[in-house]
Amino acid sequence: MFGTKSLLVSLDQALAGRAEAIPTESEHVVLGTPLKGPFPAGIETVVVAMGCFWGAERLFWRQAGVYTTAVGYVGGYTPNPTYREVCSGLTGHTEGVLVAYDPAVISFEALLKLFWEEHNPTQGYRQGNDVGTQYRSALFTTTDAQYRAALASRDKYQEALNTRGFERITTDIYAPDAGFPFYYAEGYHQGYLEKNPDGYCGLKGTGVACVA
Repeated sequence: MFGTKSLLVSLDQALAGRAEAIPTESEHVVLGTPLKGPFPAGIETVVVAMGCFWGAERLFWRQAGVYTTAVGYVGGYTPNPTYREVCSGLTGHTEGVLVAYDPAVISFEALLKLFWEEHNPTQGYRQGNDVGTQYRSALFTTTDAQYRAALASRDKYQEALNTRGFERITTDIYAPDAGFPFYYAEGYHQGYLEKNPDGYCGLKGTGVACVA
């Protein structure tokens, strides 16, 4: 029914993509900060994937201490993909949100709590009614400390989910050296729900709290 969207494409089957980055915006529509680095000293980054990136981006830009957010494609093979290509299931990418934050204001653990609680990390290649590999849950860390914290929080959240009868967490957690670049999505996707307040947001958590 869902064709290649229900199976992760292999490197030799992925679309070729392009050498040039696709056009996007340069400034955050809400925060007024740059979408691309280099970011100010002390700012750390992480990329989260939790289904459709429109609602996920809004969740994080609303948090005090978040410097900027941007949506894009990550975790696949096709360089500089378009949205249409990612939706085909032939790039290997998932929809991600780059979160640049000040750890002196908001901790990584607080970001992890949002991540786990605001989507269902047990659904594999889907998120609610959104079906396909582009909606898979993932975390792309940029420091060893982030990676260790993400693994620990996953294990702890799994214990909480077990008590409520949920299946195992399918979230992929990547170390800093995983080598997956973040490709910025087209301009119209950036800050989408600010530009389209009645737009689609498929975020829905499990109702299970993540205790730090």
